[in-house]
Amino acid sequence: MKDDSNTLFGELFDSPRRKVVPVLVPMPAPTAYSYAVPDDVTVEPGAIVQVPLGPRQVVGIVWDGEDGSTVDPKKLREITKVFDCPPLDQDMRAFLDWVASYTLSPPGYVARMALRAPAALDPEPMIEGLRYSGYQPEKMTPARQKVLALASDGLAWTKSGLAHATGVSTSVIDGLSRQGVFEQVFLPPPPIVAMPDPDYAEHRLAGPQLEAADELRGQIRHGGFSVSLIDGVTGSGKTEVYFEAIAETLKQGKQVLILLPEIALTANFLERFQDRFGAKPGEWHSDLATRTREKVWRQAATGEIRVVAGARSALFLPFENLGLIIVDEEHDPAFKQEDRVFYNARDMAVVRARIAKFPVVLVSATPSVESQVNCIAGRYHRIHLPTRFADAAMPDLHLIDMRRHPPERGGFLSPVLLRSVGKAVERGEQALLFLNRRGYAPLTLCRVCGHRFQCPQCSSWLVEHRFRGQIQCHQCGYHEPTPNACPECGTLDHLVACGPGVERIAEEVEKHFPDARTLVLSSDLGGVKRLRLELEAIANGEADIVIGTQLVAKGHNFPLMTLVGIIDADIGLSNGDPRAAERTFQLLSQVTGRAGRTGRKSLGLMQTFQPQHPVMQALVSGDATAFYEREIIERERAQLPPYGRLVSIIVSADTRAEAEGHARALRQTAPVEPGITILGPAEAPLALIRGRHRFRLLVHGRRSSDMQGFVRSLLERGPKERRSIQVQVDVDPQSFL
Repeated sequence: MKDDSNTLFGELFDSPRRKVVPVLVPMPAPTAYSYAVPDDVTVEPGAIVQVPLGPRQVVGIVWDGEDGSTVDPKKLREITKVFDCPPLDQDMRAFLDWVASYTLSPPGYVARMALRAPAALDPEPMIEGLRYSGYQPEKMTPARQKVLALASDGLAWTKSGLAHATGVSTSVIDGLSRQGVFEQVFLPPPPIVAMPDPDYAEHRLAGPQLEAADELRGQIRHGGFSVSLIDGVTGSGKTEVYFEAIAETLKQGKQVLILLPEIALTANFLERFQDRFGAKPGEWHSDLATRTREKVWRQAATGEIRVVAGARSALFLPFENLGLIIVDEEHDPAFKQEDRVFYNARDMAVVRARIAKFPVVLVSATPSVESQVNCIAGRYHRIHLPTRFADAAMPDLHLIDMRRHPPERGGFLSPVLLRSVGKAVERGEQALLFLNRRGYAPLTLCRVCGHRFQCPQCSSWLVEHRFRGQIQCHQCGYHEPTPNACPECGTLDHLVACGPGVERIAEEVEKHFPDARTLVLSSDLGGVKRLRLELEAIANGEADIVIGTQLVAKGHNFPLMTLVGIIDADIGLSNGDPRAAERTFQLLSQVTGRAGRTGRKSLGLMQTFQPQHPVMQALVSGDATAFYEREIIERERAQLPPYGRLVSIIVSADTRAEAEGHARALRQTAPVEPGITILGPAEAPLALIRGRHRFRLLVHGRRSSDMQGFVRSLLERGPKERRSIQVQVDVDPQSFL
């Protein structure tokens, strides 16, 4: 008979096989890494953990599926910590997987976007508090009486909070504590913002706005996935309408995310939200203090924050119970991220809502062509607001033909525009002059030898910033003091500024209107705090003439603004971008929409050398429908998005030869796929950025084409990235520079 004693002994005394789980780490690896789970630790998919990676400890996410590692579990490194925070739910993990697959990005890089606040992974420490113990002080004073009257209900207070509420100094509280009147307790940290109240203020909607709000409330009550597009002219009450969708979602106990293209500058929006709900939303953007971002991340994950208003990265916050996403100004290019993980937050918001089965609302006065086509096809539900709120009139728009009404020599403002500015200032109203070009002049050259000042690291001209005394590159940030002499020929005082920027327009305005209060609004003239103060000053009437870049088109409300002048309406039409006409129409519509929002008679004037251009005619006629119809027909004819698909592949390297050689080798190994063609490689329009030479391949396919599969195959079959070579893939590119 066979002796099985050794086998039985092993089964009884050998330690059980260690559990192994896949963990996504913030690395450009194609899959999750395998880690062993310590015997005394329990983890589930979505748990946020700390794991060793080389010599470092990094944060990762326990991922779905069985671990596929063939390595002996005893040889695997262990999870070193499980953070005490809610795990990412299944919908969030599915969303991160989808984004990685669609954008052809490493899953770890996408997961890292959901872990933007590592210090928030552990709970905030409790704070010291006080509670009335029932004892009476030896001596009673009026100040002590006020404190005891408030604290005798047995509720806990912080020392500073109790002192502030009773109007006494903290020394009074300290004296009572020393006598045993208060006992020490520990309190949870307070929410970073108060709880919004959906019934705090009644809406003032009527007519089309009320009907639109009722439609949205119906969508929220019905539940499930849906996409609604609120399409209304500037000032039509779109914000107030979607506030009612937010109120309905809050009543259901769910959270809301509002995506805004420039949340750091929209103090007016935050105030309007507070007027409606009695509290501000949590903010999420790069200009927040680190500690504030950590609190917002943590409290969104635990459900303490009910509404977050944020920039595009807020889409990756791990909400506890998200029930609605609003994408305001859905057409805005700022929703496209073009760094490491290339994605469009508008499109990804729709994906996140579809996966988790809740509604998403897109909002714009000038919707993207893609959203227009989705409405026509029935994929999106359109809610149209044809008139301004309270029946305020739209501005009268007119073109100024610069061939017939040229500016005086050396100037850039037509006499027609100058006369209108003067009349607005005389009436005590405000005028806005818009030019989407920062600095004083886009190019400086020598009149003697023709030398042009170019960035040493980029294929772009250095822009003169006269206010700062610098010439600067807007691609890499390189700058140097504005020279007095030409570095090529040495000639003094023969450098000339070519073309206008907002600083040069301000110089011309001050020459014509020396007594007017002039303000230049540009992102390079101060940080977020300064820009917010300047926007507030304009809204309060503390400026007569505002000269601004595209910052002024971001939904601001200026009550006294009755004149908008576009300095160079043609500026966006001169490049080869297939979206050039659409972008120009959207931007100029948004800018002119700053005028007359409170009901005053208003005027928009656009200086142009192409008055017959379809964009110009669509703007002055107010016939947006005809413009979109023409754009849609042209897109369909050329099989451009949304009727076709594009993927941009940028190959960059330290030398031009390396970049070109790798791009050509990629092109030669491309698979043959019906309906998919590759254009290029060719030098990118900006062929040199930060010292790196750039070549571009453009993949074009039908709407039904498997573009991701094609590009994956292309990259797998092509040469590997070596030395300084970098390959960036941009699915659905928005920029062609």
